[in-house]
Amino acid sequence: MRDYELVFIIQPDLDEAGVKGIVEKVQGWITEAGGTVAKIDNWGKRRLAYQINKRREGQYVLFEMQIPPTFSSELERNLRFLEPVMRFSIILRD
Repeated sequence: MRDYELVFIIQPDLDEAGVKGIVEKVQGWITEAGGTVAKIDNWGKRRLAYQINKRREGQYVLFEMQIPPTFSSELERNLRFLEPVMRFSIILRD
């Protein structure tokens, strides 16, 4: 198991229940793969540095997690197909 950080940006017009559903779905993927989530931090709605899909704002969520190294590519694939997620980044922590 390795320590990773995942930050993703969700569409700004999604309500609180929708954001919670996406967070639970991502957390479910991680636990199903045998990983653990140490921390979930919802940063809320913030202004983007540049427009993404003609939007100037997004809702940021940070995950601190431990997952098997082979699962990171599958997690990336799952996040690409999750429509409300505009951008994401998975970073290996030292």
